[in-house]
Amino acid sequence: MKEYNEIIRELREDNDLTQETVAQHLNTTQQVYSRYENGTNEMPIRHLIALCKFYGVSADYILGLNENDK
Repeated sequence: MKEYNEIIRELREDNDLTQETVAQHLNTTQQVYSRYENGTNEMPIRHLIALCKFYGVSADYILGLNENDK
């Protein structure tokens, strides 16, 4: 089972986005977002919700609880 940091990286790369672009959508910095992808920092719920809406996927998908929810 994948960790959420791997999943958010894959979603970003599959959509040909930069960390900076996603960070701007989350109203944070590229450095903070990079720490989410690297697993250094925990992602707050508000950013999880924003990413779900941004990518059109469920929280279960991002959290690795449901592999088929793209």
